[in-house]
Formats: sequence, C-alpha cells, structure tokens
Amino acid sequence: MRQLPPLAAVRAFEAVARTGSVTRAAEELCRTHGAVSRHLRLLHEHAGVALFEKDGTGLRLTQAGSDFHVAVRSVFDQLEQAYDRLGRHARGPGLHVACSATFAMRWLVPQLAAFYRAHPDIRIRLSMTSAREMRNEGADLLLAWDLSGYSDADRRRALPLAPVSFAAVCTPDYAKLPPRKRARIAHEYTSSAWDQWEAKTGRSVARGDTLAFPHTHLCIEAALSGLGVALVEQRLIARELGEGRLVAPFGTVAFDGGLCALPAAGRTLAPQADAFIDWLRASLHASDAGAASRR
Repeated sequence: MRQLPPLAAVRAFEAVARTGSVTRAAEELCRTHGAVSRHLRLLHEHAGVALFEKDGTGLRLTQAGSDFHVAVRSVFDQLEQAYDRLGRHARGPGLHVACSATFAMRWLVPQLAAFYRAHPDIRIRLSMTSAREMRNEGADLLLAWDLSGYSDADRRRALPLAPVSFAAVCTPDYAKLPPRKRARIAHEYTSSAWDQWEAKTGRSVARGDTLAFPHTHLCIEAALSGLGVALVEQRLIARELGEGRLVAPFGTVAFDGGLCALPAAGRTLAPQADAFIDWLRASLHASDAGAASRR
C-alpha cells in the first residue's frame, strides 16, 4: 500500500509554492483562501514538519518545503506531460505546431487544405505566438527563422526547412521620400533583423524615427498605412507586393539560418511530424518557385 500524502493538499502546496501566494493559488484552483490554508495546515500536520514560514505579510518555503517542492514540481511536470500524451492519443494522430501568428495566418493556414488532402488522418493543432513567447514547451514542433535566443543544443536539433529572404517594404509614395525622412518599422522582439539587413547590404534605407510593434502583422499594417519602411520575410507579403500596395525598391536579402523546425526536446519525432516536415519543405519550395516565375 502506497504511503502518500493527501493529494488535494499536495496540489494546494504546489500552487502556493509556485505562485508565492495563497491568494493567487486559490484563484488558480478555484478555491477559497481559507480552503487552501486548511490544505496547507493538513499537509503540515500529516508531514510533521513546517513547509512554509511567515515572511512579512506573505509566506516563504522552509528548507524542508523547498526540498519537497523540487520533488513535487518534477512529479507534477511528468504527470502533466503524460496526461497530455494520453489526450493526444485519444484524439488520434495529430501534431502540435507552434509558430508566429503572422506566419500561421499568412502562409501556413492557407496551405493546410493541401496537407489534409495528402494526410487526411493527421490533424494539426496550432499555437500562434509572438517572437518573444516562441518556445516549444508543450508543442511537438516549433517553426521559426531566428533561433538566436535558443541554446546551442536546440540549434543543433533544428531541422532546416527553407531559406528566408527579407524585403524592406513601404507604399509606392513613401518610397519617394529621402532616407533621412523615412521611419524604420521594427519588430519589438526581432530587432536584430534590421542589423542583419544593413550589415549584408551596407545600406541604411530609413534613417528617421523607429516605430516598434510586437507582431509582424502589425509591422505590415503600419507599412501599408504609410508609416514607414518595414522589414518582412517575402513570403508574408507576397499578396501586397503582387497587388502593388507595397513595393520593395531596395531588393531582398537572404538571411542566415533560414526557416527551421525545432522538435521538442526529449521526445521521439513521431511519423506525423516527419510527414508534416516533408510536406512543409516541398510546399515552401513550390511556393518559392511559383513566386519566382511570376516575377
């Protein structure tokens, strides 16, 4: 027979230790402040050792509590991951993909019908994230072109999909302004893109103010509104360039790295992930070839 502590009390303990607050833990667990406090007292009495101590108006872990929290957090992480795998198994073959919201809206989702025709038994679950939030926690694959903020081990695991080329774009009228009067539109979380552009071209095409936005989609909309020059991967603005609403008078530049798929650490790549990666590579190549033939 297992000698386990009261599991509801352990759950309350983990929430308080993680959030640092009985109030926040109660909100997360949808319980009252008093109920969570009672769970903590029950666990204290059951264990026979104090897990928290007063710290001003709040609580802090004792050494025993800190040691116990390390073990509980590890067990909860494993339980959460196992339950997620169980749910994915119940839903049938599927793949959780994380990528930027702009890439999802402007390229991936419009192409998914073709993937489903080729793989009717595989369903894609998308997490659309900003560049700052892009991590492969919980997702099977992360799609990104800039892995500079990731570890060496992550970058070694990344699977190349396609090269990326960035264009400095603006409205036709805005392109007529001298560089000193042109504003630079930058992404708040991938600001190094402009540095890479200027290092590779040796040109500064916008020397005025800098306007920053948290999503590439907003950068594109700002350029369409005549607010400045935005630096955008060419696949994401193919429609606007084709319609003439945006122009790329300064050409395009191939960036280092290229678009990659980063598998989640510690997981075996499933057959559906292999199928999706193969389809991505072929589709990206086909769309690039089609765009080149139209130019």
